[in-house]
Amino acid sequence: MNIGIVKEQHEWEHRVPLTPSGVHSLVELGAQVYFEKDAGRSGRFRDEEYEEAGASIVYRPEEAVGRADLFLKVSRPTIAELDKLREGQSVFSFLHLAVAGKSYMQKLIDKKINSIGYELVEDGSTLPILHSMSEIAGAMSVQIASRYLETTQGGRGVMLGGIAGVPPSAVVILGAGVVGMSAAQEALGVGAQVIMLDIDVKRLRKIEHMFGRRVTTAVANLYNLSKAVQYADVFIGAILIKGERSPIVVTEEMVKTMKPGAVIVDVSIDQGGCVETSRPTTIVEPVFVMHDVIHYCVPNMPAAVARTGTNGLNNALQPYLEKIVMNGLQTSIREMAGFRKGLCTYNGLCTSEQIARRYEYDYTPAEKVLA
Repeated sequence: MNIGIVKEQHEWEHRVPLTPSGVHSLVELGAQVYFEKDAGRSGRFRDEEYEEAGASIVYRPEEAVGRADLFLKVSRPTIAELDKLREGQSVFSFLHLAVAGKSYMQKLIDKKINSIGYELVEDGSTLPILHSMSEIAGAMSVQIASRYLETTQGGRGVMLGGIAGVPPSAVVILGAGVVGMSAAQEALGVGAQVIMLDIDVKRLRKIEHMFGRRVTTAVANLYNLSKAVQYADVFIGAILIKGERSPIVVTEEMVKTMKPGAVIVDVSIDQGGCVETSRPTTIVEPVFVMHDVIHYCVPNMPAAVARTGTNGLNNALQPYLEKIVMNGLQTSIREMAGFRKGLCTYNGLCTSEQIARRYEYDYTPAEKVLA
């Protein structure tokens, strides 16, 4: 099995899929890893470390892509990168095809590229590859909000935890999944008042049990959400609907009712965002102000902590990559039901029911194309 890794082309994406230790494990199993020079530099991983681990350092992305059976990435491949792929090659990456556009999907189908999305791979009721990145994004959302609340950043000029005689700031979190739980833990750690909303009462019970009733919970209906947004010093959007665009649940009218200098961190922006006024930003220009509310909408938040992000991604990918190296991609997809859930396109067919519905393609179950 030949694996190709290149420097990421998306703006300000600093992570890389594998650490040197991850490469070493795969090489020991018989893989050949072609690693573009300096691909790990932003995460402080040196080429020499990858060479010592057994990777072959190449000097052009075409070399890594051309020799690969499996093209391994972090961010969704660019159109230029897809153009470098041959028919039948495979891509394993974050894809977020629900917001990629139909022309992108058509390119995957026309070139008969086999694509597997990290964010869709399942393990029971969890999304194991997405999980580690969501933990990082949740914790970072609170750290980022704290910074933008400062007076010098145009924020409300308040501390999250307050001080004696001065109440803490209100952090409102929409979504009680991994991002929401991580954000709540971080916010409680600095002494903020935390309010969490979700449509799933079972999840809210879990939150109350986990945090010993230190988090105020409420059902995410229109009335409760409107009141919570108005009360928030910080609003964190943490909605995820697997494989689909995030629904817009916070309207522009709600944003207009927020406190001047309040902060929105829309973590759902990688799937389109859950706040009507959100639009994607970058790590180098992460915020904009609308209706006197600071919006932070960076789709690849963990890229700002590239070393932690790379280690977390490597750990999550390792079991799947080891299986692929030992058994081949086809057999691995066939034998691992959770991994099969991540298959989006195969041999010119759309194998994701959500994506087929969104872009009006015929849906072919993965089990059928691999039969």
